[in-house]
Amino acid sequence: MDNSARCPCLSGETYGDCCGRYHRGTAGPAPTAEALMRSRYSAFAVGDADYLLATWSPSSRPDRLDLDDDVRWQRLDILRTEAGGPFDDTGVVEFVAHYRASGDRGRLHEVSRFEKLDKRWYYVDGTTT
Repeated sequence: MDNSARCPCLSGETYGDCCGRYHRGTAGPAPTAEALMRSRYSAFAVGDADYLLATWSPSSRPDRLDLDDDVRWQRLDILRTEAGGPFDDTGVVEFVAHYRASGDRGRLHEVSRFEKLDKRWYYVDGTTT
């Protein structure tokens, strides 16, 4: 993705100044659970499976991740967060991710759990609603 393009997470920043810096590893780890959630959504949008696996908790990480090339992620809405700040060890982010697949529109509504290990946030798991 072009670094000057709008970031897929819709933060209002460019990809290069927002999630792209986490994907490239130039900004260090995401400082909050929400920042990690946004960067993971953007990784789905740009097809960065390596970043998704690297930010998945070792306790629940799959051996591999195959992304569906037919899914186009369109919009991310953060509904709420619980904890997940710089001084927390766990956090929750509820979101709705909108997508298109095979011409149809869809949405993924998930409550995701995050944990901080060795000063890095990781995605643990999520419950879809």
